[in-house]
Order: sequence, then structure tokens, then C-alpha cells
Amino acid sequence: MLDYSTKINPEQITINFVNVLYDNGWIKNFISLGQAYNTLSLEAIENKAQANYWKTLHQRAITREGEYKKEIEDLKAKLRLREQQLFGKKTEKSTKKTESSKETKPAKPRGQQKGSRGHGRTDNSHLPTEVETIDLPSDQQRCPTCKLPFKELSITEESTMVTIVEVKAHQRKIRRKKYKPTCHCNDFEIITAPPVPKLIPKSKIDIPIWIKILVEKYDYQRPLYRLLKCFRDYGLYLAQGTITDGLKKITNLFLPIYNVIQEKCLEDKHWHADESRWSVFEKVEDKTGYRWYLWVFKSSQAVIFKIAPSRSSQVARDFFVDTKTGSILSVDRYIAYKVIAKEALLILAFCWAHVRRDFISHAKEYPEQETWTFEWRDLINELFHINNQRIKHEKDSDTFINFDSQLRNKIQLMEKKYLAQLDDESTHDKSEKVLESLKNHWDGLTVFVDYPEIPMDNNAAERQLRNPIIGRKNYYGSGSVWSSELSAMLFSIFDTLKLWKINTSGWLSSYLSSCANNGGKSPADVTSFLPWNMEEEQKAKLSRYWDSS
Repeated sequence: MLDYSTKINPEQITINFVNVLYDNGWIKNFISLGQAYNTLSLEAIENKAQANYWKTLHQRAITREGEYKKEIEDLKAKLRLREQQLFGKKTEKSTKKTESSKETKPAKPRGQQKGSRGHGRTDNSHLPTEVETIDLPSDQQRCPTCKLPFKELSITEESTMVTIVEVKAHQRKIRRKKYKPTCHCNDFEIITAPPVPKLIPKSKIDIPIWIKILVEKYDYQRPLYRLLKCFRDYGLYLAQGTITDGLKKITNLFLPIYNVIQEKCLEDKHWHADESRWSVFEKVEDKTGYRWYLWVFKSSQAVIFKIAPSRSSQVARDFFVDTKTGSILSVDRYIAYKVIAKEALLILAFCWAHVRRDFISHAKEYPEQETWTFEWRDLINELFHINNQRIKHEKDSDTFINFDSQLRNKIQLMEKKYLAQLDDESTHDKSEKVLESLKNHWDGLTVFVDYPEIPMDNNAAERQLRNPIIGRKNYYGSGSVWSSELSAMLFSIFDTLKLWKINTSGWLSSYLSSCANNGGKSPADVTSFLPWNMEEEQKAKLSRYWDSS
């Protein structure tokens, strides 16, 4: 029986309990377990650190692999683009059918369609006619049996053929007659007939040769050395240095015409503009290399070319320095035009053909994106179609209003579409760049909606550059600065004449003859030689041989 009266000593109990634990080996076990726990904890910490290290490396590897895949995809896209540029078709039309493409009728064969009304033979009645008579050989003018002669009839069988007279070079032997007075009214000496007017004093080269050279070089883009080689086939030998020196002398003759054409071009309120590289092989101070740029500015009445040492906005800024507020300039998306638009208060109308080309190029670079790009291409094609139907009618007509409503609905649909796709995270990275460009230029791309007279594209300016670019490929550019100035002036004059359907050779003959009569200088008043100032009879005469092709 326990004695509860005994006083309990807690310290003694603790000591006894510890002694019991120690005697049974439990203290050693606890110490061993603690040591083991500490060891395992250290190992766990080390393993966790290593796991985090390898996890980080793995994540880096995944990111690096994704970057490599993206880089490979971009390189493959560039390779496909280069192969297309080098070996592919130049047309932007696709032969592949997509889900978004509509079923269309098979394309008609090229050329005149079966059963259609023909246009008849070309009328060449304006050409001079020389009659040729073809007779039977003398031995066939008798009956082969009885040998009696045939009797000639008054009727003939006639046909007409167009031919070209053989070209031959010849010299003009000028004989100026002299007269001696027979009276004694005045102290006259021997009187000589006036000399033949010359375009260049003391030069032996006649005006028709200069016309041939100017038209062949600056209209047909034929290299000068090749033209002189052609002259040698006609028996005419001309030194290239002589011709080059002559061209330099007659350059100033065209400057007054060029200046008036530029003034006429700036009278308009809408222009097309574009630029392309051009080489001028003359060292110029503060200019490195020979790369210059050919600029074109086209209005409805005139065309102006400029060859400048740079592609900066200064060229366009100088041209539009006195432009009226609210004028519209159709261009591509080159930044120089955006700069002058802010300074000259121009409204920029961007080109939808370039936007369409962006989507087509994207499809060529990333074939897996074809369905997406062709949907956008079809939308742009529909936009062109609706606008083409709209501008065929008067603004106040019901048909115009109907197509105008369709056009505005289509524009709203396209705007919602590109905004939604930009917000969609699944949109391809490169597709986003195309859509971002569309968004950034949207205001300029929709100018044509409120201004139906403004085309949707800038093809007018690009077409103007085609002919000079052929010259660039044939003779590389200009050999000097004065030669580039002559090129720009003649490109402008010839294209303006074509705009008014004036024959360039006929115009040159009239103008250069006037310059020759003026002592080899340009006339004091050149207004009568400008198409918009010509009398109808003169214009009809110079447009007689015009060919719209």
C-alpha cells in the first residue's frame, strides 16, 4: 500500500527515469536517430538543390530548343522566299485551291474568242502609197498551144502590203547661192543665201540624227554604243565621244520645258509617287559610292522624274514645298513619305497591292499558314472588286450608293477581323507582324473609301518606273551628273507627252527645229510646245501615229 504522506522529489524522479532509459540503451538510440535525422536532412537539402539545378538546366534547354526551332523555321521561310525569288513564278496568283476560295468558271483561252466580232484589219491609209505593177513574163504572154499572144485587159487584181523603206545614211550637200547686185542704189557686196539652221553650231550632225538618238536612248532605253553600232550598219560612223559631247550641249534646251511640266504637275491635288535605285558613275563631294535614286511624281496631267543622290525625305520635301493643304499622295509604306506628310499636311493613301503582297509572301514563307493568308487575300480581292464596281457609276446614283454601302461593310468586317486575330494568342508570330503593319497603316489604306477618285493601289507610279528601269538594266545608269539630269528631263517630257497621246518623235522634230532656228537655244516662249496649250490641229498632227500599246 502506497504511503501518500511521503514527499515526492521531482528531480530524483527525473534522474531515475533517465537512468532507466540509459540502462536500457534508449538514450543511445535517440542520439543515433537524431544524428541520422540530421544526416538525412542535409542529404535532402542537397538533393533538393541539385533537383532545382537540373530543373533549371532542363528549362533552359527547353527554351533554347524552342528558340532553335523558331530560328530554323525562320531560316526555312527565308530559304523558300529566296527560292521563290530566284526560280519561282513572278505572278502573285496561286494555283492552289483553299477552303475559302470560291468555285469559279474555267478560265477562257487567251486571244480572240470563237464567234466574237473581230476588230478588222489595221487602217494604214495615212501611209503614202506607191503603186507597183506586176506583169507576166514575156514568154508566158502567149498561148502555150498555138503561141498566139494574149490580149491585155484594162482591169487588174489589186492587193495592199505594208512595208518599210530601206534606211540609208547620206550627207546633205548644202549649196548656198550667191548674188551680186546689178544696180548702184547701195553699196551691196555679194549676197549669200542664209545658212541651214543647226542645233549645235559648227556640228555636222543633223536634227533627224539627234531625234533618233534621243528617242532610242531615253524612250526605247537602247544603250548608246549599241545604237552607234546600228548606225554603222547603215554606213554612218559616229564617235561616241562626239555624241556624248553633243548631248551635254543640248541638255539645257529641255530645261524650260521640264520646269513648266513640273509646275503643271504641282497644280493637281493628287499624285502617285515612288522611287528606285539609279547609278551615277561620277564621284561627288560628300557622297560615298555611285548609288543614287530615281524618283517619280505623277499627276493626272504631268509626270516628273528626279534623280537624287539619296533616298531621304528631302527630295520629296523639296518637290511638295508649296503644296496645298488637303492634297493626297498615293505611295507605298516608305517612311520618307510619312515624314513629308506631317510637314506638308499631305494625306497619305497607302497601296493595297503591297498589303496583298505581304500576305502572299507570308504564305510562300510559311506554307502551313496558306489557309489563313488566302482568306485575307480573298477579302482584299473582294475589296478591289467592289470598289471597281463602285467607281463605274456616278456618286449620286443608286448603284454607286449600293456598292459604297457594301464597301464600307467590308472595311468594317476586315477591321474587326484583324483586331480579333491580334488579340488571339494562337496567332502565329509572323502573322502578327503582317497584321500589325495592316493596323499601323489602316487610316491611309482607307482613304479611298471617302475619296472614290483615289485608286486603291500605287500601280500608276510603279508603271512609270518600268521603262527607266529597263534602261538601268541595259546601260546601268548615268555616267555623270549632267547625264542623269538629262535622263530625268527626257523621262519626264516623254512620259508627259504619252499621257497626252503625243508622238515623241514628231514633238522633238518640231521643238528642236525651233531651237535650231533660234541659234541653238531654247525658244523664249515654250508654252506652245506643251500639250495642254497646243491647238487642236497641231495636237491631231502630233498624235496621228500614236499607239496606245
